[in-house]
Amino acid sequence: MDITELRLTAASNIIKLRTGAGLTQADLGAALNYSDKSISKWERGEAIPDAYVLKQMAEIFGVTVDYILSPHDKWEAQESGPVVAERSYSANVIIAIAMVGIWTAALTGFVTLWLFDIIWWRIFIVALPISSLTYLVLICVFKKTARLQYVIGFFVLTVFVFVYFMLPMENPWQLFLMALPAEIIVFLSCNIRHRPKIFQKKK
Repeated sequence: MDITELRLTAASNIIKLRTGAGLTQADLGAALNYSDKSISKWERGEAIPDAYVLKQMAEIFGVTVDYILSPHDKWEAQESGPVVAERSYSANVIIAIAMVGIWTAALTGFVTLWLFDIIWWRIFIVALPISSLTYLVLICVFKKTARLQYVIGFFVLTVFVFVYFMLPMENPWQLFLMALPAEIIVFLSCNIRHRPKIFQKKK
């Protein structure tokens, strides 16, 4: 077995073991202290983990290193890079269209009211949490959650800004005293690590 066949064999087995365990690439990467990009590279057969990582992986899935490196079924390649890039690009375009649409609607409303001699700039304050919530939902739908904690944190902040400007009170700045602990809770919650289950060794 040459190095190419070995990479493809390992890739096939890693995919089968990971999906069989119900783990995402990010879950497996966290267990191995590697990024999900590294896991993806291994599963595409572009590289092979070193001996130490293979040993760690064998312990996680309850198999031997030899099992990971031995052929058991035909390797099926994952989606190629260009297809993934095309999907990612499409997702970015959809998100951008949604954001531009929200702010265009807000600007249209502002100009319409302006034509009737009503200057209501708070319409942009209304658009702020709406656009941040829409962005949050869309990145979750398209699984583009690399910066999820920052997006959630920004959404929480926009809610405080919205309440600050829309409450019938004069300068309720005390609201922002609650913003700091709220942001801390968001960032701590988003950094709770999920530890994949360590399976017992197969007999």
